[in-house]
Amino acid sequence: MKKMKKLLLLSCITISLFSCSKKEISETPEQSNTKNIYVGGYESNGNYNVAKIWKNGIATSLTDGTKNAFVSSVFASGSDVYVAGSEGETAKFWKNGVATSLTDGTTTAYASAIFVSGSDVYVTGRENGIAKYWKNGTPTSLTDGTSRTSANSIFVSGSDVYIAGSTDGGVAKYWKNGNATSLTDGTTRAVANSILVSGSDVYVGGYNSSIATIWKNGTAISLTDGRTEAAVNSVYISGSDVYATGYEGNTGKVWKNGTVTSLPVGNINSRGNSIVVSGSDVYVAGAIDGRYKFKLSDLAKAQIWKNGEATSLTNGTNYAYATSICIGN
Repeated sequence: MKKMKKLLLLSCITISLFSCSKKEISETPEQSNTKNIYVGGYESNGNYNVAKIWKNGIATSLTDGTKNAFVSSVFASGSDVYVAGSEGETAKFWKNGVATSLTDGTTTAYASAIFVSGSDVYVTGRENGIAKYWKNGTPTSLTDGTSRTSANSIFVSGSDVYIAGSTDGGVAKYWKNGNATSLTDGTTRAVANSILVSGSDVYVGGYNSSIATIWKNGTAISLTDGRTEAAVNSVYISGSDVYATGYEGNTGKVWKNGTVTSLPVGNINSRGNSIVVSGSDVYVAGAIDGRYKFKLSDLAKAQIWKNGEATSLTNGTNYAYATSICIGN
């Protein structure tokens, strides 16, 4: 479970015309009325975690529960739904429920995010400590393996491929077409969880020294004061507004242009993992803790919030986690 604890706290991201948590969406009222809400994550069966996707609250299992598995990212493109994650030691993605293995399972690997651009499917993740991305199944290494590094988020803009991640030593960075830019110098521990591009601006969300942080074109914007552990797990741009979700202490948070609100669930601990905006509606996926501490072994329910109103996707019998939210047609 130590491995799964690390993996499942990754930010989960991705986008397209009707898509997941990172891109400005333009839509008509007719389109808005016909949209479906897709949420990815996992739910324990008592022995292993089962990778799942919820469509408008109805769950579909992607794995059979004989190995630990999870969904890290969901992406809708037209009538197709793409999902990235892992099963056992194998990085995978699913298209409309049909699995494709990206690795052969002989080394530890996982897929952290997925993005579809035209007919091309991009997936990023990690194999044997090396940050990678796969384009239509063909891998490209972002590092040489001398430093263990994670790739946590991917965004494609035209012919440019952007990926956010961090070294295991705690340097936050992003890559543009394979060329790395460090966002921090390693004197404090930092992680980049989410990336998106709006026009010529590159936004990266994560944390730096326990401070929830957004980097805009490499310049850090602090969202919290550092007195309590905090992080940005997902960033989204809608028009001129910058949205983010994550947590501060044991409470899930949403930031809009730096102004913070809490994700309400009474006195229960919460966490926001993925955010998407459609019209005037703000959707967040995450989890709530029905017990006394917010840690992976105590997570009770996969959760979504629409404009702050909470809906549970699971009943709390088995712990569950929602990692990514996406809007599709």
